[in-house]
Amino acid sequence: MRCLISFAILFSSSVRADEPKEIAFVKTTHTFKTVGDIKVVADVSRPDDATKRPAVVWIHGGALITGNRKSVPANIEQLCRKEGYVLVSIEYRLAPEVKIPAIIEDVEDAFKWLHERGPTLLNIDTQRIVVTGGSAGGYLTLMTGFRVKPRPTALVAYWGYGDVDGEWYTKPSEFYRKLPLIDKEIAYKGVGTTPIAGTDGSPGQQNRGRFYLYLRQNGLWTKEVTGFDPDTQRSKLDPFCPVRNVTPEYPPTLLVHGTEDTDVPYVLSANVAKELTRCKVPHELITVTGAGHGLSKGDKKLVDAAYQKSLAFIREKLNEK
Repeated sequence: MRCLISFAILFSSSVRADEPKEIAFVKTTHTFKTVGDIKVVADVSRPDDATKRPAVVWIHGGALITGNRKSVPANIEQLCRKEGYVLVSIEYRLAPEVKIPAIIEDVEDAFKWLHERGPTLLNIDTQRIVVTGGSAGGYLTLMTGFRVKPRPTALVAYWGYGDVDGEWYTKPSEFYRKLPLIDKEIAYKGVGTTPIAGTDGSPGQQNRGRFYLYLRQNGLWTKEVTGFDPDTQRSKLDPFCPVRNVTPEYPPTLLVHGTEDTDVPYVLSANVAKELTRCKVPHELITVTGAGHGLSKGDKKLVDAAYQKSLAFIREKLNEK
């Protein structure tokens, strides 16, 4: 079940002799918005000094249904420690208790907070921010490229997606229907009516994966997560599909995807790359042949090389003057 919505831990980058030594980091947790009784928070890890530093913002995955801010990959955290970047990991309210407009609003509000409070409260150089995430976090990363103002410096989307209404999500998944079928009643017992921001592993939240599996087996993810019918309300989904909103002003972007991904098809990243090419946006699609979701079962050398290249991209963009 874990393979359905969990993501591979990114491989740690190798240490070069000329890399700076790790700096003592401190982590603080901040509430960037409150909705009713729900506090939506971010973890901020940074060097223990008052120097203004560039930031890496991590957005967790989990099909917009599960996951939390504590899932920062080891090599992203290591990169920030070695380079002295501020690491910000944000949470957001989850579906189906809220729908996608509220989720995107939370992401937008996180960046508004960063730009308003970052320079003074967190000593962040808000002119240098790279956004990154995996799967649903990769999707939300791509959303920041046109929904967040000012736009981020650059984006890194790991096995993400540029639309939320393609047949891969609106039709029953052949791959997931090979697994034991989940009963509707059991599926809906895994979720509730009270909104949550990030899962905490409590007993009441442990079956959200079954809910996701049920949605994929029956082609219901788009309707349940977005709140719109993809057959009759497709135009209302346009604002939530990055692939339809690429312009020449879109940030430089790196995409990483495996060709054998059975959860988020490789073509989703390829389609985004085509739009980036059309609009002449600097970008690269790193294709890992034979790898699945999270680059699982991929050749270790190819996977390692993909991660090294993505980390180098972050370093290059944040170290530019």
